[in-house]
Amino acid sequence: MTSQTTLDKTGPGDGASPSDRAPASGLRGHPWLTLLTVAVGVMMVALDGTIVAIANPAIQADLKASFADVQWITNGYFLALAVALITAGKLGDRFGHRQTFLIGVVGFAAASGAIGLSSSIAAVVTFRVFQGLFGALLMPAALGLLRATFPAEKLNMAIGIWGMVIGASTAGGPILGGVLVEHVNWQSVFFINVPVGVLALVLGVLILLDHRAENAPRSFDVLGIALLSAAMFCLVWALIKAPTWGWGDGLTWTFILASVVGFGLFAFWETKVKEPLIPLALFRSVPLSAGVVLMVLMAIAFMGGLFFVTFYLQNVHGMSPIDAGLHLLPLTGMMIVGSPLAGVLITKLGPRIPLAGGMASVAIAMFGMSTLETDTGSAVMSLWFALLGLGLAPVMVGATEVIVGNAPMELSGVAGGLQQAAMQIGGSLGTAVLGAVMASKVDGDLAGNWKDAGLPPLTPAQLDQASEAVQVGVPPVAKGTPPEIAAKIADVAHDTFISGMSLASLVAAGVAAFAVLVALLTKRGANAEAGAGVGHI
Repeated sequence: MTSQTTLDKTGPGDGASPSDRAPASGLRGHPWLTLLTVAVGVMMVALDGTIVAIANPAIQADLKASFADVQWITNGYFLALAVALITAGKLGDRFGHRQTFLIGVVGFAAASGAIGLSSSIAAVVTFRVFQGLFGALLMPAALGLLRATFPAEKLNMAIGIWGMVIGASTAGGPILGGVLVEHVNWQSVFFINVPVGVLALVLGVLILLDHRAENAPRSFDVLGIALLSAAMFCLVWALIKAPTWGWGDGLTWTFILASVVGFGLFAFWETKVKEPLIPLALFRSVPLSAGVVLMVLMAIAFMGGLFFVTFYLQNVHGMSPIDAGLHLLPLTGMMIVGSPLAGVLITKLGPRIPLAGGMASVAIAMFGMSTLETDTGSAVMSLWFALLGLGLAPVMVGATEVIVGNAPMELSGVAGGLQQAAMQIGGSLGTAVLGAVMASKVDGDLAGNWKDAGLPPLTPAQLDQASEAVQVGVPPVAKGTPPEIAAKIADVAHDTFISGMSLASLVAAGVAAFAVLVALLTKRGANAEAGAGVGHI
């Protein structure tokens, strides 16, 4: 198998490293202004990873979307982003990171505006997919520009600031989303990207300096991209539709089997193609493979759990979007505060102990969230949210060192793209897997709880409609229902939703507990210092 890659060569034709080049004069190519520019662009992508979670209930109500439709608002974005990341890195090396970044900025802002103008859930999901594709162009191009612009002795500082921007944007998404949804509308969550994108475009045109990779790839693994995309689609589609079709239904297992075949064909093709999408030689390193698996498991627990928390806060506790965002502040705040602390610990102790401890904290937090009730107070919720954020921080910070540091230097760029892809795929799978758990639990419990409450019996069609509403914590109360009956329906709906969320949280806790064992297989790589500067390129 050919494992050659040029993803970590961002110099001009002479192959000079960033530290060998003369400093740029004026605005064009200025290192710190370049950092400001790419941070503005990447902020949109990071923000949209979590800001939409707060808007989901409003979108679901306004567009009368089903539970599965709401899941695809998240899944479509994360899947498109994850599948395209590594390919986008190669595109940047081939055609220039500046051009790739600017195209990504324009496309992401345009797709965001189109979502805000959409009047159907199908249009929202479609443009979310485009958001993910253009976002994938932004992420590796931004780091490619930083590596080519900053001298080696300052590159780690630049990457650290870049990472803080991503962390703050990711963590601040729910709060900003709450403010916008409550005081404007859900469309404003997407419209806000338009002026930010215009700013990033203007800065990019004035400041960014073009850098071309030496010996850039001349071909792209189109079949590999198609096979991986198809396999992931079949897997997530099966997980989302299983509650409707049934886990024993032939259609469910047809899609699962198709995904297994797709992954198998993808792995076989990657050993034959000259320039593979993901060189499988990377996975000969046990610590690197453990790091990738750890990122997937962390994202499953985190993104899957966060998906239900927003519905719990708004539809069960009756909070406004901004109140829901503020209640998540312990989570987001601890992620921001914990990240630099985690960096210090990882530098002193290596990644193994902080990563294992972080995932243990996530497991405990998810177990605690499984105990939440309809009347749980803010103090108890804040405790579990804070513990979750504290546990996530070292995993976020340590991932580059584990994955990139254990990769050969000539494959460090691919390894960095793999790290980001693992997080995005894990987030999508978390929403799908835990969504399937929630749906199955609600479907199994609702009829019995409804009957036990002495409510009028429902036809199978009515029960299906009621189940969809309960899966997002909404009581299926028809117009004209007497207040006392409406109150009973609300109690049944909320209790059934809580039972489903509790089971989903326990599954997430189990995933996080397993991730503790995986974290014990990680270690600092021989290329950790160098890899820290190129991990995402």
